[in-house]
Amino acid sequence: MNIREATTAYESWLANTGTLDEADLDYKHALMSDAQDSFPFFRGTYYRWAQHWPTVCAKLANAPSLLAVGDLHLANFGTWRDGDGRLCWGVNDFDEADQLPCVHDLVRLAASVLFAKKSGGLEIKFKLACAAILEGYRVALEANGDPFVLEERHPELRAMAMSSDRDPVLFWKKLTKVLATPSVDPPATARAALLGDLPVEHLKPEFRLRSKIGVGSLGKQRYVVLAEWAGGWIAREAKIVAPPATAWAGNTTNPSRMAEIVASAKRAADPFYRPGPQWVTRRLAPRCSRIELDSLSLISDVEILLGSMGAETANVHLGSSVAPDTLLEYLTSLPSGWLPEAAKAMAEVMETDWAEWRSMAVRK
Repeated sequence: MNIREATTAYESWLANTGTLDEADLDYKHALMSDAQDSFPFFRGTYYRWAQHWPTVCAKLANAPSLLAVGDLHLANFGTWRDGDGRLCWGVNDFDEADQLPCVHDLVRLAASVLFAKKSGGLEIKFKLACAAILEGYRVALEANGDPFVLEERHPELRAMAMSSDRDPVLFWKKLTKVLATPSVDPPATARAALLGDLPVEHLKPEFRLRSKIGVGSLGKQRYVVLAEWAGGWIAREAKIVAPPATAWAGNTTNPSRMAEIVASAKRAADPFYRPGPQWVTRRLAPRCSRIELDSLSLISDVEILLGSMGAETANVHLGSSVAPDTLLEYLTSLPSGWLPEAAKAMAEVMETDWAEWRSMAVRK
Protein backbone atom coordinates (compact mmCIF):
# COMPACT_ATOMS: atom_id res chain seq x y z
CA MET A 1 0.00 0.00 0.00
CA ASN A 2 1.55 3.31 -1.07
CA ILE A 3 0.91 6.66 0.60
CA ARG A 4 -1.87 7.63 -1.78
CA GLU A 5 -3.67 4.32 -1.26
CA ALA A 6 -3.19 4.57 2.50
CA THR A 7 -4.62 8.09 2.55
CA THR A 8 -7.66 7.10 0.52
CA ALA A 9 -8.28 4.06 2.71
CA TYR A 10 -7.86 6.00 5.94
CA GLU A 11 -10.13 8.85 4.87
CA SER A 12 -12.80 6.38 3.73
CA TRP A 13 -12.58 4.68 7.13
CA LEU A 14 -12.73 8.05 8.89
CA ALA A 15 -15.81 9.05 6.91
CA ASN A 16 -17.68 6.20 8.58
CA THR A 17 -17.16 7.91 11.95
CA GLY A 18 -18.79 11.16 10.83
CA THR A 19 -19.22 13.50 7.89
CA LEU A 20 -15.94 14.84 6.56
CA ASP A 21 -15.37 18.40 5.39
CA GLU A 22 -14.20 17.88 1.82
CA ALA A 23 -12.93 21.47 1.44
CA ASP A 24 -10.82 21.02 4.55
CA LEU A 25 -9.46 17.74 3.18
CA ASP A 26 -8.47 19.43 -0.07
CA TYR A 27 -6.67 22.10 1.96
CA LYS A 28 -4.92 19.41 4.00
CA HIS A 29 -3.76 17.60 0.85
CA ALA A 30 -2.37 20.87 -0.49
CA LEU A 31 -0.42 21.44 2.74
CA MET A 32 0.94 17.91 2.54
CA SER A 33 2.17 18.63 -1.00
CA ASP A 34 4.32 21.62 -0.01
CA ALA A 35 7.64 21.02 -1.78
CA GLN A 36 9.53 23.30 0.62
CA ASP A 37 8.24 22.06 3.98
CA SER A 38 7.66 18.43 4.97
CA PHE A 39 6.47 19.22 8.50
CA PRO A 40 2.80 19.63 7.44
CA PHE A 41 2.98 16.22 5.75
CA PHE A 42 4.38 14.70 8.94
CA ARG A 43 1.64 16.28 11.07
CA GLY A 44 -1.11 15.31 8.65
CA THR A 45 -0.26 11.62 8.22
CA TYR A 46 -0.25 10.03 11.65
CA TYR A 47 -2.22 7.17 10.11
CA ARG A 48 0.78 6.38 7.91
CA TRP A 49 3.14 6.62 10.89
CA ALA A 50 0.92 4.06 12.64
CA GLN A 51 1.38 1.72 9.67
CA HIS A 52 5.18 2.05 9.67
CA TRP A 53 5.78 1.91 13.41
CA PRO A 54 5.53 -1.88 14.05
CA THR A 55 8.13 -2.74 11.41
CA VAL A 56 10.50 0.24 11.51
CA CYS A 57 10.69 0.23 15.32
CA ALA A 58 10.38 -3.52 15.87
CA LYS A 59 13.36 -3.39 18.27
CA LEU A 60 11.21 -1.39 20.67
CA ALA A 61 8.29 -3.81 20.62
CA ASN A 62 9.05 -5.10 24.12
CA ALA A 63 8.68 -1.65 25.71
CA PRO A 64 6.11 -1.39 28.53
CA SER A 65 2.68 -0.60 27.10
CA LEU A 66 0.65 2.31 28.44
CA LEU A 67 -1.96 4.89 27.50
CA ALA A 68 -0.06 7.32 25.28
CA VAL A 69 -0.78 10.50 23.30
CA GLY A 70 -0.04 8.81 19.97
CA ASP A 71 0.22 11.81 17.65
CA LEU A 72 2.74 13.71 19.75
CA HIS A 73 4.78 16.44 18.08
CA LEU A 74 6.18 19.91 18.71
CA ALA A 75 2.91 21.66 17.84
CA ASN A 76 0.86 19.52 20.21
CA PHE A 77 1.53 21.56 23.35
CA GLY A 78 -0.18 24.69 24.62
CA THR A 79 -1.51 26.66 27.55
CA TRP A 80 -4.79 26.79 29.44
CA ARG A 81 -6.29 28.16 32.65
CA ASP A 82 -7.05 25.58 35.31
CA GLY A 83 -10.00 25.59 37.71
CA ASP A 84 -8.21 28.06 39.96
CA GLY A 85 -7.39 30.43 37.11
CA ARG A 86 -3.72 29.49 36.99
CA LEU A 87 -1.85 29.49 33.68
CA CYS A 88 -0.84 25.90 32.84
CA TRP A 89 1.03 24.31 29.95
CA GLY A 90 1.19 20.83 28.43
CA VAL A 91 -0.18 18.49 25.77
CA ASN A 92 -3.37 19.98 24.34
CA ASP A 93 -4.58 17.41 21.78
CA PHE A 94 -5.43 13.81 22.59
CA ASP A 95 -7.36 12.80 19.45
CA GLU A 96 -5.07 9.82 18.79
CA ALA A 97 -4.63 8.56 22.37
CA ASP A 98 -4.24 4.78 22.55
CA GLN A 99 -2.44 1.91 24.27
CA LEU A 100 1.10 2.03 22.87
CA PRO A 101 4.73 1.29 23.82
CA CYS A 102 5.98 3.93 26.27
CA VAL A 103 8.73 5.00 23.85
CA HIS A 104 6.31 5.67 20.99
CA ASP A 105 5.52 9.25 22.06
CA LEU A 106 9.21 10.01 22.63
CA VAL A 107 10.17 8.78 19.16
CA ARG A 108 7.43 10.74 17.43
CA LEU A 109 8.27 13.89 19.38
CA ALA A 110 11.95 13.53 18.47
CA ALA A 111 11.09 12.84 14.82
CA SER A 112 9.04 16.05 14.73
CA VAL A 113 12.21 17.91 15.74
CA LEU A 114 13.89 16.65 12.56
CA PHE A 115 11.02 17.88 10.40
CA ALA A 116 10.91 21.24 12.17
CA LYS A 117 14.67 21.65 11.70
CA LYS A 118 14.40 20.95 7.97
CA SER A 119 11.63 23.51 7.61
CA GLY A 120 13.77 26.12 9.32
CA GLY A 121 11.48 26.40 12.32
CA LEU A 122 13.94 25.12 14.91
CA GLU A 123 17.63 25.70 15.54
CA ILE A 124 19.20 23.03 17.74
CA LYS A 125 21.48 20.04 17.21
CA PHE A 126 19.42 16.90 16.95
CA LYS A 127 21.37 14.89 19.52
CA LEU A 128 21.04 17.76 21.98
CA ALA A 129 17.29 17.89 21.32
CA CYS A 130 16.91 14.15 21.98
CA ALA A 131 19.00 14.43 25.15
CA ALA A 132 16.78 17.26 26.41
CA ILE A 133 13.58 15.28 25.73
CA LEU A 134 14.91 12.15 27.47
CA GLU A 135 16.28 14.07 30.45
CA GLY A 136 12.97 15.85 30.98
CA TYR A 137 11.11 12.55 30.73
CA ARG A 138 13.46 10.83 33.17
CA VAL A 139 13.39 13.62 35.76
CA ALA A 140 9.59 13.77 35.72
CA LEU A 141 9.38 9.98 36.13
CA GLU A 142 11.73 10.12 39.11
CA ALA A 143 9.55 12.84 40.66
CA ASN A 144 6.39 10.82 39.92
CA GLY A 145 5.09 13.78 37.92
CA ASP A 146 5.97 17.42 37.39
CA PRO A 147 2.86 19.47 36.41
CA PHE A 148 3.52 22.74 34.61
CA VAL A 149 1.76 25.60 36.39
CA LEU A 150 3.30 28.80 35.00
CA GLU A 151 2.75 31.09 37.95
CA GLU A 152 5.62 31.31 40.44
CA ARG A 153 7.55 28.49 38.74
CA HIS A 154 8.91 27.83 35.22
CA PRO A 155 9.74 31.50 34.45
CA GLU A 156 11.21 30.72 31.02
CA LEU A 157 8.09 28.90 29.86
CA ARG A 158 5.93 31.64 31.35
CA ALA A 159 7.80 34.27 29.33
CA MET A 160 7.32 32.23 26.14
CA ALA A 161 3.61 31.76 26.89
CA MET A 162 3.04 35.46 27.56
CA SER A 163 4.62 36.65 24.30
CA SER A 164 3.09 39.49 22.30
CA ASP A 165 1.44 37.22 19.73
CA ARG A 166 -1.01 36.17 22.45
CA ASP A 167 -2.28 39.69 23.05
CA PRO A 168 -6.07 39.43 23.71
CA VAL A 169 -6.91 42.26 21.31
CA LEU A 170 -5.06 40.57 18.46
CA PHE A 171 -6.46 37.16 19.40
CA TRP A 172 -10.10 38.24 19.28
CA LYS A 173 -9.57 40.34 16.18
CA LYS A 174 -8.31 37.26 14.38
CA LEU A 175 -10.89 34.80 15.77
CA THR A 176 -13.93 37.00 15.17
CA LYS A 177 -13.05 37.24 11.47
CA VAL A 178 -14.90 33.93 11.22
CA LEU A 179 -18.12 35.93 11.72
CA ALA A 180 -17.70 37.23 8.17
CA THR A 181 -18.30 33.69 6.89
CA PRO A 182 -21.80 32.20 6.48
CA SER A 183 -23.55 31.04 9.63
CA VAL A 184 -24.21 27.32 10.00
CA ASP A 185 -26.58 25.10 11.89
CA PRO A 186 -24.44 22.42 13.58
CA PRO A 187 -25.78 18.90 14.17
CA ALA A 188 -28.05 18.81 17.21
CA THR A 189 -25.47 16.98 19.32
CA ALA A 190 -22.73 19.51 18.48
CA ARG A 191 -25.07 22.42 19.11
CA ALA A 192 -26.03 21.01 22.50
CA ALA A 193 -22.38 20.45 23.43
CA LEU A 194 -21.45 24.03 22.49
CA LEU A 195 -24.41 25.72 24.16
CA GLY A 196 -24.01 23.55 27.24
CA ASP A 197 -20.48 24.87 27.64
CA LEU A 198 -21.44 28.56 27.70
CA PRO A 199 -21.51 30.25 31.11
CA VAL A 200 -25.14 31.46 30.93
CA GLU A 201 -28.24 30.91 28.84
CA HIS A 202 -30.05 33.43 26.64
CA LEU A 203 -26.97 34.75 24.88
CA LYS A 204 -26.98 35.44 21.16
CA PRO A 205 -24.64 32.72 19.90
CA GLU A 206 -23.16 32.74 16.41
CA PHE A 207 -22.31 29.31 14.96
CA ARG A 208 -19.66 28.90 12.27
CA LEU A 209 -17.56 26.19 10.70
CA ARG A 210 -13.98 26.30 11.95
CA SER A 211 -11.78 25.31 9.03
CA LYS A 212 -8.12 25.41 8.04
CA ILE A 213 -7.01 24.92 11.65
CA GLY A 214 -4.10 22.61 12.45
CA VAL A 215 -3.14 19.82 10.09
CA GLY A 216 -3.85 16.35 11.48
CA SER A 217 -7.49 17.13 12.29
CA LEU A 218 -8.27 18.77 8.97
CA GLY A 219 -11.33 17.16 7.43
CA LYS A 220 -13.00 16.35 10.74
CA GLN A 221 -16.17 18.26 11.49
CA ARG A 222 -15.37 21.28 13.64
CA TYR A 223 -17.68 24.07 14.79
CA VAL A 224 -17.23 27.23 16.81
CA VAL A 225 -19.71 29.31 18.75
CA LEU A 226 -19.01 32.95 19.57
CA ALA A 227 -21.04 35.23 21.81
CA GLU A 228 -20.64 38.50 23.66
CA TRP A 229 -21.05 38.18 27.40
CA ALA A 230 -20.54 40.66 30.25
CA GLY A 231 -18.48 43.07 28.20
CA GLY A 232 -16.37 40.80 26.03
CA TRP A 233 -16.19 37.88 23.63
CA ILE A 234 -16.32 34.21 24.58
CA ALA A 235 -15.85 31.25 22.25
CA ARG A 236 -16.07 27.47 22.32
CA GLU A 237 -15.10 24.82 19.77
CA ALA A 238 -16.59 21.39 19.17
CA LYS A 239 -14.71 18.77 17.14
CA ILE A 240 -16.08 15.38 16.22
CA VAL A 241 -14.62 12.42 18.10
CA ALA A 242 -13.18 9.52 16.08
CA PRO A 243 -11.27 6.35 16.99
CA PRO A 244 -7.47 6.67 16.90
CA ALA A 245 -5.71 6.05 13.60
CA THR A 246 -4.00 3.05 15.19
CA ALA A 247 -7.38 1.32 15.09
CA TRP A 248 -7.47 1.83 11.32
CA ALA A 249 -3.86 0.65 10.97
CA GLY A 250 -4.74 -2.58 12.77
CA ASN A 251 -2.44 -2.07 15.75
CA THR A 252 -5.37 -1.90 18.16
CA THR A 253 -9.16 -2.10 18.16
CA ASN A 254 -9.72 0.68 20.66
CA PRO A 255 -12.39 3.39 20.42
CA SER A 256 -11.44 6.95 21.38
CA ARG A 257 -9.63 7.13 24.72
CA MET A 258 -9.44 10.90 24.99
CA ALA A 259 -11.59 11.11 28.10
CA GLU A 260 -9.55 8.44 29.86
CA ILE A 261 -6.13 9.92 29.18
CA VAL A 262 -7.19 13.47 30.07
CA ALA A 263 -8.66 12.32 33.37
CA SER A 264 -5.65 10.24 34.39
CA ALA A 265 -2.73 12.54 33.47
CA LYS A 266 -0.77 13.97 36.40
CA ARG A 267 -1.27 17.68 35.88
CA ALA A 268 -3.64 20.57 36.59
CA ALA A 269 -6.61 19.83 34.35
CA ASP A 270 -8.14 22.18 31.81
CA PRO A 271 -11.77 22.44 33.01
CA PHE A 272 -12.91 23.44 29.52
CA TYR A 273 -11.37 20.50 27.65
CA ARG A 274 -14.29 18.07 27.67
CA PRO A 275 -14.16 14.89 25.58
CA GLY A 276 -17.64 13.47 25.09
CA PRO A 277 -18.88 10.42 23.21
CA GLN A 278 -19.45 12.39 19.99
CA TRP A 279 -17.76 15.76 20.39
CA VAL A 280 -14.77 17.17 22.26
CA THR A 281 -15.30 20.76 23.31
CA ARG A 282 -12.79 23.32 24.49
CA ARG A 283 -12.56 27.02 25.27
CA LEU A 284 -10.90 29.32 22.75
CA ALA A 285 -9.11 32.18 24.48
CA PRO A 286 -5.84 34.18 24.30
CA ARG A 287 -4.10 32.04 26.93
CA CYS A 288 -5.29 28.76 25.42
CA SER A 289 -2.83 28.33 22.56
CA ARG A 290 0.62 27.00 21.80
CA ILE A 291 4.09 28.53 21.98
CA GLU A 292 5.19 29.25 18.42
CA LEU A 293 8.59 27.70 17.72
CA ASP A 294 9.69 30.43 15.34
CA SER A 295 9.42 32.91 18.23
CA LEU A 296 12.32 31.20 20.03
CA SER A 297 15.66 32.76 19.09
CA LEU A 298 17.86 31.23 21.81
CA ILE A 299 19.07 27.62 21.77
CA SER A 300 18.74 27.62 25.55
CA ASP A 301 15.01 28.42 25.23
CA VAL A 302 14.56 25.59 22.73
CA GLU A 303 16.39 23.20 25.05
CA ILE A 304 14.20 24.23 27.99
CA LEU A 305 11.05 23.81 25.91
CA LEU A 306 12.07 20.34 24.66
CA GLY A 307 12.99 19.21 28.17
CA SER A 308 9.60 20.43 29.36
CA MET A 309 7.92 18.51 26.54
CA GLY A 310 9.70 15.35 27.67
CA ALA A 311 8.59 15.95 31.26
CA GLU A 312 4.99 16.60 30.21
CA THR A 313 5.03 13.36 28.21
CA ALA A 314 5.94 11.60 31.46
CA ASN A 315 3.09 13.41 33.25
CA VAL A 316 0.66 11.91 30.75
CA HIS A 317 2.23 8.43 30.84
CA LEU A 318 2.13 8.37 34.64
CA GLY A 319 -1.65 8.27 34.44
CA SER A 320 -1.35 4.61 33.41
CA SER A 321 -0.84 1.74 35.84
CA VAL A 322 2.80 1.19 34.82
CA ALA A 323 5.11 2.10 37.71
CA PRO A 324 7.69 4.85 37.13
CA ASP A 325 10.47 2.46 38.18
CA THR A 326 9.42 0.04 35.44
CA LEU A 327 9.68 2.77 32.81
CA LEU A 328 13.02 3.99 34.14
CA GLU A 329 14.39 0.45 34.20
CA TYR A 330 13.36 -0.10 30.60
CA LEU A 331 14.92 3.17 29.44
CA THR A 332 18.16 2.25 31.21
CA SER A 333 18.22 -1.08 29.35
CA LEU A 334 18.20 0.60 25.95
CA PRO A 335 21.49 1.19 24.11
CA SER A 336 23.00 4.67 23.94
CA GLY A 337 21.62 6.65 21.03
CA TRP A 338 18.43 4.63 20.69
CA LEU A 339 16.16 7.71 20.47
CA PRO A 340 18.00 9.55 17.66
CA GLU A 341 18.32 6.25 15.79
CA ALA A 342 14.62 5.35 16.03
CA ALA A 343 13.46 8.90 15.28
CA LYS A 344 15.70 9.12 12.20
CA ALA A 345 14.47 5.75 10.94
CA MET A 346 10.83 6.81 11.23
CA ALA A 347 11.57 10.22 9.73
CA GLU A 348 13.24 8.59 6.73
CA VAL A 349 10.22 6.44 5.83
CA MET A 350 7.93 9.43 6.28
CA GLU A 351 10.20 11.54 4.06
CA THR A 352 10.02 8.82 1.41
CA ASP A 353 6.23 8.91 1.62
CA TRP A 354 6.30 12.70 1.30
CA ALA A 355 8.35 12.51 -1.88
CA GLU A 356 6.02 9.84 -3.28
CA TRP A 357 2.94 11.88 -2.33
CA ARG A 358 4.26 14.95 -4.14
CA SER A 359 5.22 12.99 -7.25
CA MET A 360 1.75 11.47 -7.42
CA ALA A 361 0.18 14.90 -6.95
CA VAL A 362 2.20 16.24 -9.87
CA ARG A 363 1.28 13.33 -12.15
CA LYS A 364 -2.38 13.70 -11.18
